[in-house]
Amino acid sequence: MDTLCKVVLVDDHNLFRDGLKYVLGQADNIQVIAEASDGIEFLNLLKNNSPDIVLMDISMPRMNGIEATAKAVTLYPDLKIIALSMFGEENYYFNMLQAGAKGFVLKDSGFEELLKAINKVLDGDNYFSNSILTSLIKSQVGTGKSKNVSDDDIKLSKREIEVLALICEGLSNKEIAEKLSISQRTIEGNRSSLLTKTGSKDSVNLALFALKNKLLD
Repeated sequence: MDTLCKVVLVDDHNLFRDGLKYVLGQADNIQVIAEASDGIEFLNLLKNNSPDIVLMDISMPRMNGIEATAKAVTLYPDLKIIALSMFGEENYYFNMLQAGAKGFVLKDSGFEELLKAINKVLDGDNYFSNSILTSLIKSQVGTGKSKNVSDDDIKLSKREIEVLALICEGLSNKEIAEKLSISQRTIEGNRSSLLTKTGSKDSVNLALFALKNKLLD
């Protein structure tokens, strides 16, 4: 990330926003351009601000992060929103995904992980903290919603399985290409095929599908 990244913070706790603003200020190429304490304030400030990344709390008064994300993405389809979450909010994750969130980071994550999430989402990828993904899968298994997909349901090539495993680790197309020593265009084709075969709309949903349905050993 060489160019300046403009960030908007949306959280109803002033102290948390102040702390996050201070942490992000340690990076030379990140600038917090605006803040909001709820979804309504956020939608209003978008009229005069064009952020590259939005860090969005899920639980807020007046208008929560799910509704605010859905409305914002409808108005500004290219908007990149990363949800800030806490353990215990797993029930909201799928709603945030459907609303248009591109990433999820725990509020107690370190600076390096937050930067990684911002970089991934800026590059057009998705980001899901491994701890969140694991917690979410466990919660879904407990509801009885998960099922095993048989070989007759989805046919994956050996290469697609390799790529799928690396996607689930959070690697980008470029990183996967370098790791497997093949072209990035080939990886893009594999990823596209995987999305089509599983009916997933993005990498996060693909990873969730794979883990829920035990497509990987």
